[in-house]
Amino acid sequence: MALAQRFDLQQVRSDFPGLHVEVHGQPLAYLDNASTTQKPKAVLEAVRALYETQCANIHRGVHSLSAAATQSFEAVRTQVAAFLGASEAAEVVFTSGTTEAINLVASSYGRRALSAGDRVLVSEMEHHSNLVPWQLLCAEVGAHIDKLPLMLDGTLDLSQLDRLLTDRTRIIALSHASNALGTVNPVAEICARARAANVVSVVDGAQAAAHLPVDVQALGCDFYALSAHKIYGPTGVGVLWGQADLLRDMPPYKGGGEMINSVSFEESTWAEPPQRFEAGTPNIAGVVGLGAALKYLEQIDSADVLQHEMHLLARATEGLSALPGVQVIGAPPQKVPVLSFIVQGAHPHDVGTLLDLEGVAVRTGHHCAEPVMQRYGVPATVRASFGLYNTLQDVQRLISAVQSAQGVLT
Repeated sequence: MALAQRFDLQQVRSDFPGLHVEVHGQPLAYLDNASTTQKPKAVLEAVRALYETQCANIHRGVHSLSAAATQSFEAVRTQVAAFLGASEAAEVVFTSGTTEAINLVASSYGRRALSAGDRVLVSEMEHHSNLVPWQLLCAEVGAHIDKLPLMLDGTLDLSQLDRLLTDRTRIIALSHASNALGTVNPVAEICARARAANVVSVVDGAQAAAHLPVDVQALGCDFYALSAHKIYGPTGVGVLWGQADLLRDMPPYKGGGEMINSVSFEESTWAEPPQRFEAGTPNIAGVVGLGAALKYLEQIDSADVLQHEMHLLARATEGLSALPGVQVIGAPPQKVPVLSFIVQGAHPHDVGTLLDLEGVAVRTGHHCAEPVMQRYGVPATVRASFGLYNTLQDVQRLISAVQSAQGVLT
């Protein structure tokens, strides 16, 4: 691997065509990166090249195009394993995103692990994708969900953790970083305490992977999920990493081609992981695009990027907090560059609409984290989230647009 280059903001911005469109006659300030990131030319070119020169199905063909597509696809599995610090590529399962990855664990591992009266511990800051699958599973088998409380500063109340890790708790589900608040959770500590109680940990890494180094072995988790589109890759692709011994004992999540060893009308037997969990034709071009995104990120000094993003977050937090009537939600000591706030006397959707008219793209709503909104007693927030290509000018335009919106709405 080549040494990463020092971070050059202007060069990076030139790599992302989507940043250079106009919205309502204004240059775009794209601050919705927690929802999805813009894509560099390297990713767009990799997807196009796959369809132009290697357009074939994978694994099952003996002809040259199929062999080339298979090689490209499986090379990304090795890339992802290295990105996550996995011990082997076979621990990497490709999915359609974080949502499917967590549903896979709930449906395959969870359905075997849970029985009536068992408990699943879920943090109060979770995205719906790491709550609803456990609700569905618990309702099916007669298990129960316990809540690891969220404190008003935006951190989890770990003083309650050991009490909640009961002898009937089988799974703990938590986010590495909150999509609504930006909170970075002490995942290694939580997973170690869970493991000591014989509880399996499922970590939603969708918001963390774009900003923080991820080493699943150092984190000590059992499952880790992420989405390509939040780390500058295509939509419709995600990753489930799982401990090899757990994956080997899990039944298939979906049935179809590729996930089998043999099939007869009497019975079927299953392929080894990860193919066991990858039924049907996958998003081949999307996976190749993910590989291009990871390669792109490897070429940039990640410490420089994180420092840049956190500087933007600090400036935005300072500037918005200084506006009378603007309240920042949560103040955890460790964050990814995500900032949620409300404007007193104005609904977040109205604020977001007025910001859009000035070319500033933010997210408004409950961010698929309604329990977080309920904890703070608000229906929704405005969320600004920063990526490696954002600038101080973007931050200033956000602050100015919020100030202008206040003049209209309050």
